[in-house]
Amino acid sequence: MAFEAIYIVIIMFSIILHEVAHGYSAYMLGDPTAKNEGRLTLNPVPHVDMLGTIIIPAALVIMSTGFIFGWAKPVPYNPYNLRGKFGETIVAAAGPLTNIGIAIMFALAFRLTVGMVPEAVSGLFVVAVFVNLFLAILNLLPVPPLDGAKVFSALLPTKHRLMLENKIASFINVNSIIFMIIVLLFIVFFLLDYLVIAVQMMSSVLLGSSI
Repeated sequence: MAFEAIYIVIIMFSIILHEVAHGYSAYMLGDPTAKNEGRLTLNPVPHVDMLGTIIIPAALVIMSTGFIFGWAKPVPYNPYNLRGKFGETIVAAAGPLTNIGIAIMFALAFRLTVGMVPEAVSGLFVVAVFVNLFLAILNLLPVPPLDGAKVFSALLPTKHRLMLENKIASFINVNSIIFMIIVLLFIVFFLLDYLVIAVQMMSSVLLGSSI
């Protein structure tokens, strides 16, 4: 149970750092909304969503599903305050890129300390790499409301991008819970195996042949 508890903490803080990255990038681009609401902090309390940050990740770990899913309270930002044509895209990409950065950091820690620290510690480094790569790849899927949808929309011509965003926004506002359930089921039944394979391949590159 001690390992499961630490596992849950790794997931929780990985999700929180993901959200803080969104807020901080928005702040750097001229929008103080997240800062004004006290969300540019590593204190987990303002970020925790009881269902998405604690209950669901804990249940998935305890049941040994092999599937890691969760979320924190979305960090608010005002897109009209952002500087630059790609402000929203940068804010959206900041979360997954932060998870990739965390994965690289723990992979380096693993490779530099392998054989020098207890296996339990090395194991936690590996878990942190897996968790953060999974969160990054999952959130980069071009499926609303995931971050990848905004990153993908930036590649479209302005006219088509605005049409797509308006249709998605109107649908989510009316059917937000249904939409989230559909997205979750789609990921679980159609994409999960491919996501796991992608995470394993990327982890092997970062961690080397030592695992």
